[in-house]
Amino acid sequence: MAIEMDEPEVDGLGAAARALRAWQYDGAQPQLHPGDLGWYWRFGVERTAAAVRTWSRDGEVVAVGLLDEPDLLRVAIAPEQQRDEELARQLAEDVSAPERGVLIEGKVYVEAPMGALVRELLQKDGWESDEPWVPLRRALDEPVEDPGVRVDVVGPEQASERTTVQRASFDGSTFTEERWHAMAAGAPYEDARCLIARNAQGDAVAAITVWSAGEGKPGLIEPMGVHRTHRGRGYGQAITVAGARALRELGASSAVVSTPGFNVGAVATYTSAGFVPQPETRDVYRPG
Repeated sequence: MAIEMDEPEVDGLGAAARALRAWQYDGAQPQLHPGDLGWYWRFGVERTAAAVRTWSRDGEVVAVGLLDEPDLLRVAIAPEQQRDEELARQLAEDVSAPERGVLIEGKVYVEAPMGALVRELLQKDGWESDEPWVPLRRALDEPVEDPGVRVDVVGPEQASERTTVQRASFDGSTFTEERWHAMAAGAPYEDARCLIARNAQGDAVAAITVWSAGEGKPGLIEPMGVHRTHRGRGYGQAITVAGARALRELGASSAVVSTPGFNVGAVATYTSAGFVPQPETRDVYRPG
């Protein structure tokens, strides 16, 4: 049976999330994680459904795409299907044709596993490699050290503090208390934790959200930030260690995160928290 692309309804998001969970394993090429879907859920379930695309064969989901932006599609592919020619050709056709309703016209980007055949097909058609990203990983088979600062698990009562730290960590952030509640209501958040680190005065100075994909699978950090007025004091390392501890408690086999290669400060923070850089990844893009 041919590959079929679908924009799932709200009720169909569960199938996409289950597929993403099933495809995570240690040693795999980094690709879209259920936590990425969970983080996007802050925009609401309807908008999340509108941003998701699935590709199926014989009723089984074999690829999932998330439109992080109108010009950026992040794609996960079932590990055993990443070199499947029929799927790769269908993916390449769908992302290359604006009338298919996946990506807009002009310059657009696709993130897909580095070894996936679809990348090669797109590059043969004139797509180019973008700037490098650095994935980092910390194994969680051993207990994680104490972060050395007070760390609180965020619930509804702390949502305002959590979102305030986010906005003070990232210029242009639109993370509000309302959006935290939308994210927390999403199915992926059942296996997630938001944490805030506090200084000696009790101020919230750093925050992290971590996402488990299930027992024995890699968990994701998305995102981590330090309040701009409290940087340079080790809080990034501390909250990252706290996030790794939380993922281990959730049953994750490892903690993973990716950051742009030019962000040397972020790479240094994650490395100081016990994360090991992995081979770089690159999106592919179609020049405008």
